[in-house]
Amino acid sequence: MICEEITDFAAALPAGKAIAGLDLGDKTVGVAVSDRMLSVASPLETIRRRKFTLDAARLLQIASERDLGGFVLGLPRNMDGTEGARCQSTRAFARNLERLTPLPIGFWDERLSTVAAERALLEADTSRKRRAEVIDHVAASYILQGVLDRLAHIGQGQ
Repeated sequence: MICEEITDFAAALPAGKAIAGLDLGDKTVGVAVSDRMLSVASPLETIRRRKFTLDAARLLQIASERDLGGFVLGLPRNMDGTEGARCQSTRAFARNLERLTPLPIGFWDERLSTVAAERALLEADTSRKRRAEVIDHVAASYILQGVLDRLAHIGQGQ
């Protein structure tokens, strides 16, 4: 089930389950997961994209292993708020994933999440090589933390 609004996503979430945040790129998918209390996002891994069926299989494996209750995909809007080709690609990915899982799928405006992740890694004095390895799943954790903060605000993160 695809939820356009975060409030609909919150209503569809099963109680006591963690959720995953995804940062979809052309070559990688950054994955972060929350705790079961829906309070803290943690970077998990970066999946090298090959083809949808393989990428989705890994995501569903993570969902199964971690008993996840839903997925949130970062929606890469343009800085003026409009949706371009990358948003269309993200929405297509969500539609394809929806066919494979009953878990709710939501979207979160991810503008500047990669910039924030890069800044945090620079402040931590992370080497260029290490930044390249972790940037996608760190960006996913920024996306997911935004969702978790919003869920707490609307009373779902208790």
